[in-house]
Amino acid sequence: RLTTAANTLVNALNTARMEAIKRNASVQFCSDSATNNTDDNLGAGCGTSSGAVVVQTTSTTTASVLDSAPGLATPVQLSGDITAIRFNSQGIGYEAGISSAPFSGTVATLCVPSSGLSSNNRITIGMTTGTIIATTTTTTTSTETCP
Repeated sequence: RLTTAANTLVNALNTARMEAIKRNASVQFCSDSATNNTDDNLGAGCGTSSGAVVVQTTSTTTASVLDSAPGLATPVQLSGDITAIRFNSQGIGYEAGISSAPFSGTVATLCVPSSGLSSNNRITIGMTTGTIIATTTTTTTSTETCP
């Protein structure tokens, strides 16, 4: 379930990037936090739909949902918030509300409490230079909590 949830989020990131290029428009991969999504039309289209993909074309002021938010099945949990990533028409991702440099960092961390999975119970989804997506599997130590 953990791997499936991580793969679903990675797929949504790739969908957002490809749709931005195909539509020559801004497309956002949504956070679970409305604040992270920003309050402009594109971010408002996200609400709190974590992992959803939303597009806004230049001909309209409203955003449309292209891909709905994937659900996390128990026991998979989100550790912290998902970072909202906005892709431009060139397919480069920036943190929503920040367009000074392509995004590099953690997009999301998913985990399963150690009582449900004793090893490899945390997957971190990261992005480098706004385009390269990678996942890292680790084990939560006894001092860490999930989430």
